[in-house]
Amino acid sequence: MMKILLVIGGIFLALVVGAYLVLAHNLDAIVVNGVNTYGPKLTQTKVELASANLSPLSGSGTLTGLSVGNPKGWSEGRAFYLGKVHIDIVPRSVLGDPIVINEILIDQPEFNYETKIFSSNIKDLLKNIEDFTGGGRGQEPVAKDGKPRKFIVKKFRFTHGKATVGLGENALAVTLPPISLDDLGVAEGGITADQMAGVLMKQVLGSVVSGTANAINSGDLSVDKLKEAAKKAGDSIKSLFNKEGK
Repeated sequence: MMKILLVIGGIFLALVVGAYLVLAHNLDAIVVNGVNTYGPKLTQTKVELASANLSPLSGSGTLTGLSVGNPKGWSEGRAFYLGKVHIDIVPRSVLGDPIVINEILIDQPEFNYETKIFSSNIKDLLKNIEDFTGGGRGQEPVAKDGKPRKFIVKKFRFTHGKATVGLGENALAVTLPPISLDDLGVAEGGITADQMAGVLMKQVLGSVVSGTANAINSGDLSVDKLKEAAKKAGDSIKSLFNKEGK
């Protein structure tokens, strides 16, 4: 009887290991297909991930070439592109709370920021995501007790970023300063996904503002260009009021 149980146990173990190896071998393709299938539903735009390289045992992985298109009403280009996103999670922490992320590295991001009088392509993109997720209510990952899962990010790095503000001849190319954050959420014992996203987004947008200011101060953005951009904005506002008055 014991021998039979050992044989059955051995067969079961072999099946589990085999299934894991198959999953691990195909995990990269599964993630790429998942992002390319689910992404457009989330953003209501074109989303394409070039490749993924994930290691379930180590908890680390890299996504390469993530492109997110503009929402309707904007140019046919993309809203942003992330050259490389690397994440390193403490594997065992996924089973507990908070989830500990050793590192998030976003390298070579490119933002194409387009604006109209009262809106922007990024704002509309965020609205699409909010509409799909129901305004963010009840969408955060939750623990067994029903409370939102919390996260700790030991290291966040944002490097070699670029932004293009506007379109055409008056488009302004901006080099973004790097961002370096350590021990995010440590003092609080962990922060929710919304809180983490808010902190990181604030830092990224701050990098865009800082990069634009640096370009102006260094003379990369000419006064003539700024005057022309201001004139076009004024003409657009006049046109809007003229149409409303008719």
